[in-house]
Amino acid sequence: MILQYLIVFLISMVPLVELRLAIPYAVGMGLPIVPSIIVAVVGNMVPVPFIFLFARRILEWGKDKKYIGKFFTWCLEKGEKGGRKLEEKAGRGLYVALLLFVGIPLPGTGAWTGTLAASILDMDFKKSVLFVLLGVLLAGAIMLLGSLGVFGAINFLK
Repeated sequence: MILQYLIVFLISMVPLVELRLAIPYAVGMGLPIVPSIIVAVVGNMVPVPFIFLFARRILEWGKDKKYIGKFFTWCLEKGEKGGRKLEEKAGRGLYVALLLFVGIPLPGTGAWTGTLAASILDMDFKKSVLFVLLGVLLAGAIMLLGSLGVFGAINFLK
C-alpha cells in the first residue's frame, strides 16, 4: 500500500495531470480516501514554492537555448497567457481568480500553471501559495466527487 501512496504522491507532482489524475488513480485502486487526498494535496503542493521562486528565472534563462528553447518559451507563454487571463477577469479579485484557476480542473489549469502565472504577475508569495493551496483543495474535492461517481457507476454495473 505504501507503494500505491508513493505513486499517488508522484502523479500529483506531474505538471498538467497533478491531482486530477492522482485522485482518480487512488479511488480506482481502492485506497482509503482521506489519506489519498492528503498525499495527493501534499504532492501537488511540494513544487509550488520552487515554481514561484525559480521557474520564471530558469525559463527566461533557457528560452534561447538550442535544445530546450522551444519548450521553455512555450512554458513562459503559457504562464503569461494564464496570468493575463487572470488579470483581465479578476481586477481586484486576483487571488480569488487564482484560486478558481487552480481549483477548476480543466486542461491547462492547476497548481503549476497558476503558480507560474502568479510568479510572472509578481503576486505576493505567501498569499499566492495560500490561494493555490485552496485551489488544489477545491480541485481535489471536485476530482474526488467525479471519481466516486465514475467508479461508483462502474461498480454498480458489475
